[in-house]
Amino acid sequence: MDGPDRRIGSVRSMSSTLGDLARRRVDVVVVGGGHNGLTAAAYLARAGRSVVVFERRDRLGGACTLERPFRDPRFVVSPCAYLVGLLHPVVIAELDLARYGYRTFLCDPAQWTPFDDGTSLTQWRDSERTASEVAALAPGDVDGFLAYDALFDRIRARLRSGRRDTWIGDAPDAAELADLLAGDPEAADVVRGEPIADVVERHVRDPRLRAALHGQGIIGTFAGPRDPGTAWIHAHHRLGLLGGWGYVEGGMGRISACLADAAREAGAEIASDADVVAILPGEGVRLAGGETVRARVVVSNADPKRTFRLIESDVPDGFRERVARWRTTSAVVKVNCALERLPELTAAPGRPSHVYRAQVEITGSIDATQAACEEARAGRAAPVWCEVYFQTAYDASVAPPGAHTMSVFAQYAPYDLDGGWEHRREQVGDAVLASIARFAPDVEACVVEREVLGPPDVEARTGATGGHIFHGECLPDQMWEARFSARTPVPGLYLCGAGTHPGGSVIAVNGRNAAAAVLADLSAVESGPSEA
Repeated sequence: MDGPDRRIGSVRSMSSTLGDLARRRVDVVVVGGGHNGLTAAAYLARAGRSVVVFERRDRLGGACTLERPFRDPRFVVSPCAYLVGLLHPVVIAELDLARYGYRTFLCDPAQWTPFDDGTSLTQWRDSERTASEVAALAPGDVDGFLAYDALFDRIRARLRSGRRDTWIGDAPDAAELADLLAGDPEAADVVRGEPIADVVERHVRDPRLRAALHGQGIIGTFAGPRDPGTAWIHAHHRLGLLGGWGYVEGGMGRISACLADAAREAGAEIASDADVVAILPGEGVRLAGGETVRARVVVSNADPKRTFRLIESDVPDGFRERVARWRTTSAVVKVNCALERLPELTAAPGRPSHVYRAQVEITGSIDATQAACEEARAGRAAPVWCEVYFQTAYDASVAPPGAHTMSVFAQYAPYDLDGGWEHRREQVGDAVLASIARFAPDVEACVVEREVLGPPDVEARTGATGGHIFHGECLPDQMWEARFSARTPVPGLYLCGAGTHPGGSVIAVNGRNAAAAVLADLSAVESGPSEA
């Protein structure tokens, strides 16, 4: 929206002011209008519950938004979330998101990686076509590469398409996970915490293949490829059932818009520019304007740390300590660019279209990536690993005619940066473009404008503690039963954000799980034994 609007629209009733809401009681208040909060609101409203969503910003979506950060407003970017691949098909179908305009372009090729010797690797959706690419590069590694790929396919089959979809409902405990992975010790090792470097080096020998493969084990994670648990990061990002990663027509924020439309049509009321400053368990929430909105239940889309900073009541000590231990520090810098033309990549002269349709991986050796992580742990930025996305290769609607967008997900640039982000932000942006320039020397000349978002910037914009868009590390010790569940020990308070099972990314089933828990608990109370 263009400016603040403190009225809350509902498609089933006249609009309500915040003052109106303060004079009545609703079933559920959702704190935060990120995609999971909107999902929870849609399901709760469809079940007949009165629901209000409060979002502190002037736009919905949290980290999954659309913005126009450049002088030419025809450039549209999704500043924090770039691709869709883990959005749950059940949510897409049950909320009929296609009816609200949800459309996608599946990425093919999936990944293109240039190397310093002028060669490159294209990974297609077709495994045989990819095998041919590997054979041309490293013929002795074809079988190992295919075995590596099959390993992650087996994990997805066991955890998403086996006896149950482990993303829906309560997280499996260690015993259930072991049972689901029984007979496949290699898959079990990945889930339990093997480093991605070990898995890659066990399967392929060519250093270029090792360079191309290891980055999927560190994406979004403050860990290096030789650190425990990073193989699981790749597995987590392979658990999607959409057939691969893709672009959303119009940008990722369209997902949030579709979810908001579904929620409103079901009867939910949604307020932007409505900052919740306190959660009052058993009572409701208090807004920045002083209004108290009463609700039977509060569902927080904020990350666990931010949520518990808002609570004005006692929280069990053990749970508060668990929240304090939750790791939410990001080392990701995002650079969004308006381009006057596509850069030319030296390993693909002539700008062949398939290169820009892939996720372009800018990388070096496993040890170089590990060294960059160690630099970041010491407070220094070392954004040597980048994943680059050109949405305009599929969707011309997000840029002026003939122009393009380029989004970069780069690591590592720590939250606590030596010299501070305020003074070093543009230097880090320069370093990101310099990493890309190793393979695209003209990239800086193509950039009309850019936006650099370090972890503190992401935190300020989205509210995510530490700037971690997954609301906490997705390494194995913060996953499954170790991740937060929808239910909390604070009566009437639930969580629905990415800090809950099944984890981070644009998944939406976190919100569905929370709604199911709320509906089950309210139903149990309402159908309880009547008084004598």
